[in-house]
Amino acid sequence: MSDGARPAQAHSGPPAPADGTSRHAVVVGGGLAGTTAALALADAGVRVTLLEGRPRLGGLAFSFQRGELTVDNGQHVYLRCCTAYRWFLDRIEGAALAPLQDRLDVPVVDADKPEGRRLGRLRRDPLPVPLHLGRSLAAYPHLSLAERAAVGRAALALKGLDLTDPALDERDFGDWLAAHGQSARAVEALWDLVGVATLNAVAGDASLGLAAMVFKTGLLSDPGAADIGWAHVPLGELHDRLARKALDSAGVRTEVRTRVTSLSQNGNGGWSVQVPGETLDADAVVLAVPQREAHDLLPPGALDDPGRLLRIGTAPILNVHVVYDRRVLARPFFAALGSPVQWVFDRTAASGLTDGQYLALSQSAAQDEIDTPVAELRERYLPELERLIPGTRAARVRDFFVTRERTATFAPAPGVGRLRPGARTKASGLYLAGAWTATGWPATMESAVRSGVSAADAALGALGRPRPRHLFALEEAA
Repeated sequence: MSDGARPAQAHSGPPAPADGTSRHAVVVGGGLAGTTAALALADAGVRVTLLEGRPRLGGLAFSFQRGELTVDNGQHVYLRCCTAYRWFLDRIEGAALAPLQDRLDVPVVDADKPEGRRLGRLRRDPLPVPLHLGRSLAAYPHLSLAERAAVGRAALALKGLDLTDPALDERDFGDWLAAHGQSARAVEALWDLVGVATLNAVAGDASLGLAAMVFKTGLLSDPGAADIGWAHVPLGELHDRLARKALDSAGVRTEVRTRVTSLSQNGNGGWSVQVPGETLDADAVVLAVPQREAHDLLPPGALDDPGRLLRIGTAPILNVHVVYDRRVLARPFFAALGSPVQWVFDRTAASGLTDGQYLALSQSAAQDEIDTPVAELRERYLPELERLIPGTRAARVRDFFVTRERTATFAPAPGVGRLRPGARTKASGLYLAGAWTATGWPATMESAVRSGVSAADAALGALGRPRPRHLFALEEAA
C-alpha cells in the first residue's frame, strides 16, 4: 500500500483461475461498505483495486490524533443482532477489540429528579421474548405505571407490523406512537432514548418502517439481540489498520489519497476508472461512496432516476469531548434524560489517556447545534455534566473540543425507502454500496457492511464467480 498521492504498483493479488479468465474489480470508497465489498470479492478470487480519496480507510468511523489523545470522530456502537458488522470484525481479526456486553444493561439518569433517585436501568433477563424485558420495564422509574403498561401494549403492536409493507415507510413513527397511547414522556424516556441513537432522528421525523425495523430486530426478535458492543480501541485501529492488513492479506491493491475523477463504460463491456495519472480497466465497479458523490460519478442511464439520490436527506451528529484532571465517572457509559446531553461514554483507556478521564458525548439529530460555536457549547454542556455527574464538580477541565459530522447519516424521514437504490444498476458491471442503499437498515455500520456484501454478491454473480461460503452464512444469520 502507498500513503502517497501517486498510485503504487498493483499487488500480485489472488491466483488467477485455471481457465485464465482473471477478473478485475475496482471498488471506489474505503469506508466499511467499500472495504467489505473488496474483501468479499477478493475472497472469491477476483483481483481487486480499492480507491479511497482520504488518507485513511474507515469512512465516517475513524480516529485522529489530538496531542497525546487518539480521538474517535464520534462514538459508534453496534448490537448483537448486527450479524454483518460482527462478521466484518471477525474477518479483520478485530472482534476481541470490540466486545459485546454479556447482557443488555443501559443506565439511564434523569437530571430532573433529586439526586439519589435519578438512576434507572434498561436491562434484560435470560428469558424468552418479550419476557426478557418485562422486569426491567415494570421497574423502570422514569415512567408512571400507566405509561409502562402502555409501552408494553405498543411494543406488542409493533411486533405485529409487517416490515415488508411499503406503507410503513410513508408514515412517521411519532404519529404511530401517539395513536398507540404513548405519552410525550414515554417517547422521551424510552422510544427516543433508543431511536435517536439508532436512527439519528426523533420519532416524529423518522419513517415508521425504519423505526419498526430497529425495535423489532433489536428488542423483539431474540433475547440477546440488543446487547451493546463498542470498540475498546480507537476506531482507526479497526477500520483502518486491521482493515488494511486484511486487504493486504487478501491481495487487494489499496490506494488512499486517490480520488476517482470519472467513470465510463468501454466498448467491450468493461469499465474505465480515471484517477489522477492513471486509468484503471475493470470488469466490475462498486461505487461505495456517499449518495451525492455516487450521483456525480454515475454514467447516464445507470439509474432510471438518478436525481432521487439527491433527494435522500442527511442528518448531523455532534460529538462533545471533555477531558478532566481526575476520574469522575465509574460507568462505561450512560444515557441522560431531562438534559440536552444524550449519551456519555468513557473513552479514557481507548484514547491512550493515562491520567484523568476523557468523556465523549454523542449528540444525534443535532440540527440545532451542529454549527454552534465551541465556546457556547462549552457553556451549555459543562454545567449539564455537573448536574448529571457529581464527580465533575470538583474536577478541572483540561480540554474541551467538538467534532462535527454535518452529513453523518442519511435522514430516515418518511418516504426515504423509495429513494434508496439497490446494489444493482442498469449499467452492466456497475454496483452501488453504502449505508444509504436499500439494506432495510438505518444508517449504521451494520447497514454499510450489508451493502458491501450485497454489491459483492451481485458482482460475483455477473462475473461467474461462486460466492464465498461466509456470504451464505452471513445471509442465513441475518
